[in-house]
Amino acid sequence: MRLLIIGAMGGQIGAASQIAVSRGAKVSQANDIESGLNTLRKGQGADVVMIDTALDIASFTSALTSERIAIPVVACGVGDDAQTAVKAIRAGALEYVPMPPDADLIAAVLEAVAEESHRIICGDPAMEKAIKLATQIAVSSASILIVGDSGTGKELMAQLIHQKSPRKGAPFIAVNCAAIPENLLESELFGYEKGAFTGAVSRRIGKFEEATGGTLLLDEISEMDLRLQAKLLRAIQEKEIDRIGGKKPVPVDVRILATSNRDMENQVADGNFREDLYFRLNVVTVAIPRLADRPGDIEPLIAHFVEKYAEANGIIAPTIAPEALKSLKTHAWPGNVRELENTIHRGVLLSEDGVMGMDAIQMQTSKANASDRAGEINLVGRTVADVEKDLIIETLDHCLGNRTHAAKILGISIRTLRNKLRQYCDNGIAVPMPNEGVQRPSA
Repeated sequence: MRLLIIGAMGGQIGAASQIAVSRGAKVSQANDIESGLNTLRKGQGADVVMIDTALDIASFTSALTSERIAIPVVACGVGDDAQTAVKAIRAGALEYVPMPPDADLIAAVLEAVAEESHRIICGDPAMEKAIKLATQIAVSSASILIVGDSGTGKELMAQLIHQKSPRKGAPFIAVNCAAIPENLLESELFGYEKGAFTGAVSRRIGKFEEATGGTLLLDEISEMDLRLQAKLLRAIQEKEIDRIGGKKPVPVDVRILATSNRDMENQVADGNFREDLYFRLNVVTVAIPRLADRPGDIEPLIAHFVEKYAEANGIIAPTIAPEALKSLKTHAWPGNVRELENTIHRGVLLSEDGVMGMDAIQMQTSKANASDRAGEINLVGRTVADVEKDLIIETLDHCLGNRTHAAKILGISIRTLRNKLRQYCDNGIAVPMPNEGVQRPSA
């Protein structure tokens, strides 16, 4: 766990640092926002930032967003002031921790960030076989391709491989190649020098340099543009990268893991992915089975998610009604573990009198019922674009804003979905954000 503390925290910074260090964290400090941003730009990295509420938290989180630095922010202030806490949360902080620091509270915050980052809940022989292979090859330095449908747990498998490898004490850095626009992905991976392009106000270390000594995960690599694939191949072969605007190569030492939910051999055959890069990445393949093909995982996962979301929402874990459990166990789960997690999350929130019933999990009991409901929808007189918009928004709402899951259900690429959502936002249409849904009035 790497912790970056920004600000003086009312003179309590020393005590907070000692508590974090005693709980196994590596702590670095910055006096102000610009110094903190420079620390992150230089690739020194952090898993969580604790920032003084005396500083402009909104400008800090805005800078993180504009520079595409994804990191959880925890605000810290002197005293248990509700208004200060609310202001910090509205400014973009995930949590508020009052000072003087409480050892157990700080430990809980750090643990929440690192919680089960590489733990895979498993009870089915098919998944156990995949984990055994991943563990066996983790000790090597070989590149590994992790394949499987969206929502099966590919990134969790990558984290497990990192934790089982000799590099486990070094950074694990993940880049979602599908979520970052093509024109920004190169700078995200390789970094840039000050003045390299408009908006490059200072040097920014890319993910390759940030991951040096550790592991770099290229998530959904099949979505990467062919031009950038050539630069990635060179970086892997030569073990050096070129920052945008740089004058000389920079050596890097990273172990590459990549994931894809597509048939990579078909991608190569269709000319969408370089064959030489495919062979570089695919020294070993770990295939993760669909949730429908590992039914023994369903009940352990249900128990895990019930406990997780009950604790997160401060409620007693509900029991699951027999008919709801039967429905959960027999569902096809096209969205795999991610869909199951979203369903249980919703079920915990909607449970009544300590029981999670069919109404809470909101699942269709049969295809016949689904067809009856579909027949009630009047499509006459509506445009194709309007129906498409409603379908996309409703699907995203069902997925609690998860873009990857929604794209899988809709049968479109994540890039196509992202373009559609950008168009809707530009037209003033409410779009569900990750981990939330859009509340619409009932008809």
